Amino acid sequence: MNPQGRSGREPVHGVLLLDKPRGCTSQQALQQARRALGAAKAGHTGTLDPLAEGLLPLCFGAATKFAQTHLEADKAYVAQLRLGLRTSTCDGEGEILGQAPVPELDPAALRRVLDAFVGDILQVPPMHSALKRDGRPLYEYARAGQDLELPARPVRIDSIEVLGLEHDLLSIEVRCGKGTYIRSLARDIGDALGCGAYLAGLRRTRSGGFDLAQARPLQQVCEAGREQARAWLLPADALLRELPALQLDQPLAAALLQGRAVVPPQRQCPAEATKLRIYGACGPAAAPVLLGVARWDGHELSVQRLLSPEELQRQPQ
Repeated sequence: MNPQGRSGREPVHGVLLLDKPRGCTSQQALQQARRALGAAKAGHTGTLDPLAEGLLPLCFGAATKFAQTHLEADKAYVAQLRLGLRTSTCDGEGEILGQAPVPELDPAALRRVLDAFVGDILQVPPMHSALKRDGRPLYEYARAGQDLELPARPVRIDSIEVLGLEHDLLSIEVRCGKGTYIRSLARDIGDALGCGAYLAGLRRTRSGGFDLAQARPLQQVCEAGREQARAWLLPADALLRELPALQLDQPLAAALLQGRAVVPPQRQCPAEATKLRIYGACGPAAAPVLLGVARWDGHELSVQRLLSPEELQRQPQ
């Protein structure tokens, strides 16, 4: 059978750090990159709104098995807040709900307002979001004209730094934990300032250990040849680098690949870890490669997610 199939796609494994442009959805960007790579299987590590741009890690082949781990990653953004206006979507595309004069903002007063949003806080998500209520995304209710009362959710904001303030445009850098909505943060900062605000621009600059400086613009990926585009892929274990690594000898590696729990030498396993990325040889003469992720209970390793035989063979050695 032709491994490329009728679509001309074939198994491609790795992580592409993409600089998504404003105006396209994460899914549209993913499919364009997938065609450029000729990849059979693809996914992403969490969406960016169409109005947002910046870092979007894309997963192909074996890397899609570990995309979920990156959803938990901390993020960093550069955001522009338009002060003096409130909108129904908390961004520039919504209906204007209110307008108020922007007060004189001295640095100390602005700092006090921003500091109130740093730390573990409760945040009400925007109605125009993909969060679900009774199996339906919130944006479907919003488009139907239904305004639901949404509970506040705990989020973590590590820092908010002012990058500039010019007339009614406030630029900030935000470092935060998973699940934080920058549109909601813009709305809430505007309310705290007494004038309202909406999110006028957003650029993701970091996601976990990845930086925007490492990313390739979507247009560059699409215009590159297939061989060049694939050369930009990071290995599948790039998504797992925050997990401690453990290399197993060939017998233990073979047992784990069969789905059996194994007992490695205690001195090799970090005392505090509960999950490990596992490496080992797939045959007597093979060099060690990523096998997958295993749970560690302090005594034995048990399988959480393993690569398939085809995925194991296609890793660089």
